[in-house]
Amino acid sequence: MGKKFKNKDLANRLGVSSTLVSLVLNNKADQHGIRKDTQERVLSLARQMGFFDLNEEKEKISPVEEKPGVIGMIVPSLHDPFIYEIAPYLQKAFSSIGIGFSIMTKDPDDQRYNRLIGAFRKFYSGLILVGEAADDFTIRTLRSSDYPIVLLEKNLSSLRLNTVTTDITAGTSLMTNHIEKLGYKNVLILTSQKTSLADAPVLFSLKEMLGKKEGMNKPIVEEIRMPLNSEDFDSSFLEKYLRPPFRIDMLVILHAELVYPVMTALQKKKIRVPQDLALVSMEEGIGFDLLHSPVTSLKKPLSGMALKAANMIWAEVKNAGKGKYKRQVNIAPELVIRKSCGTL
Repeated sequence: MGKKFKNKDLANRLGVSSTLVSLVLNNKADQHGIRKDTQERVLSLARQMGFFDLNEEKEKISPVEEKPGVIGMIVPSLHDPFIYEIAPYLQKAFSSIGIGFSIMTKDPDDQRYNRLIGAFRKFYSGLILVGEAADDFTIRTLRSSDYPIVLLEKNLSSLRLNTVTTDITAGTSLMTNHIEKLGYKNVLILTSQKTSLADAPVLFSLKEMLGKKEGMNKPIVEEIRMPLNSEDFDSSFLEKYLRPPFRIDMLVILHAELVYPVMTALQKKKIRVPQDLALVSMEEGIGFDLLHSPVTSLKKPLSGMALKAANMIWAEVKNAGKGKYKRQVNIAPELVIRKSCGTL
């Protein structure tokens, strides 16, 4: 037998009226113009306090699925640090409201994967699509059947969907202002050839902001190839940037996976970080604080992103994928300053 639940108890904890709580729990919130994020807060806490368990005992109809099943997350690859860093936060968010959570990688065989898309409903109540897993075919197929989806770290200007992303502009502004404050003038931006298309918005923002800084030269962008398997990292491209006429004093690396091979290459060339060359990363990586020169980086707001994504997908499941309101949430990252940039 569940613990007795009263609307006023929930209202007191949330700081709202009992009437508002009653409208949300009786599926009348949209009719009275109650904001979607407020509805999500009420429903989330209500589940934690046992409201839906009591509904089952009283054989009432719950405003959400009484057995919402499992939320799936489709990712392009498990090698991305972002995936296994945000996964525990998502797991915690879903388990707190009694929902299962599962991760699967996108099948590299497009035909096989496209056939699987139609079967997702059998296994998942809703899906979070991460990055390049949110391709055009997948999204259009799922939307055609009003399947509940939320995009994570992927924006589509052509479609209005629920999305949760890191605020690129805010993060770039934090980093460029920090570089300017330290007095660096010649900046080299490193990115990977395989992600050059996806990196376009970040590169554009970086080049534009750095180019406008007084006393700084126009930044240079270099696309490099990541080594395969046991291949050695080819660092020969660095030679031309370590001497005049454009001797770099700051290296901005777009992806965490590039930091380790680049720093190893610099060490082999007897180039000290930050004494000879400063270095920062636009992504936080595991163990960045433990390197010989701890790396300054932008840290994604993992907890906030997980909570927003969990609330959004639950709201979509509740509305059977037909919710009228779609939200695009951008959350600013945090600049973590360490020794590699020359500050400390």
